[in-house]
Amino acid sequence: MALTLPALLAACTADPPSRAPTSTADPVPAEVDAARDELAALAAAAQDRHLTATYAFEPGDGATRTVTVTSANDGTWRVDVPGWGQGGTVDVSLAATGDGLFQCALPSAGWAQPAGCVRLGDADDAVPRRLDPRVQHPFTDWLEVLTDRRAPLAVSAAAPLPGASGECYSVESTSASLNAPLDVGIYCYLPDGTPTAVRAAFGTLKLAGEPGPAPATVPLAGPVSEGGEPVSRDAPSPTDSPTAGTP
Repeated sequence: MALTLPALLAACTADPPSRAPTSTADPVPAEVDAARDELAALAAAAQDRHLTATYAFEPGDGATRTVTVTSANDGTWRVDVPGWGQGGTVDVSLAATGDGLFQCALPSAGWAQPAGCVRLGDADDAVPRRLDPRVQHPFTDWLEVLTDRRAPLAVSAAAPLPGASGECYSVESTSASLNAPLDVGIYCYLPDGTPTAVRAAFGTLKLAGEPGPAPATVPLAGPVSEGGEPVSRDAPSPTDSPTAGTP
């Protein structure tokens, strides 16, 4: 007894074994994870959806206009944006073909000459910020972000935008980086991947009417000039002369 009593007392007073630490991170709600999967599937369908469609574009700083989107069967694309260049006086077109990425100036109030195009880079290059109308992104590179489960995004189901059909999703960024992979906002699609509406920092796009069939490939709006300058958004000074796409 004299030998065993101290050992028993030591065992009773010793600290109990520590428990394994438990995670304090909140689990991802099942409905949030499901919304991310649903949107990724719709964006993947949109990548394969080739069409010609028009969208009512409501920018945050101007009148509503019509944007034309062409996604050709060979993977080339073209987006025409009225009233974007030179202070809203020049219609522009962005296109990616097998020969590269192009900006074209279209006949419009501030462009009294035939359409002309300037090469901006390779087909998968980013449009320079000063030349970027941004409305082409929901139909091109942002689809890749929406299908990437590693992208820092939080997705949840959203109420349909007024006048839009299909399923809509709210997309938020979970990254503190200033260079977000896409604009946060609302993205809406039909089951076949047709984009029906987008509300983002650049404004709101809504599908106008039924989409038409896709061409085999997209044509540029005009000839390409080697020495021409692209059209910027800023209004030209009185001494400037239009040179975009001019031979």
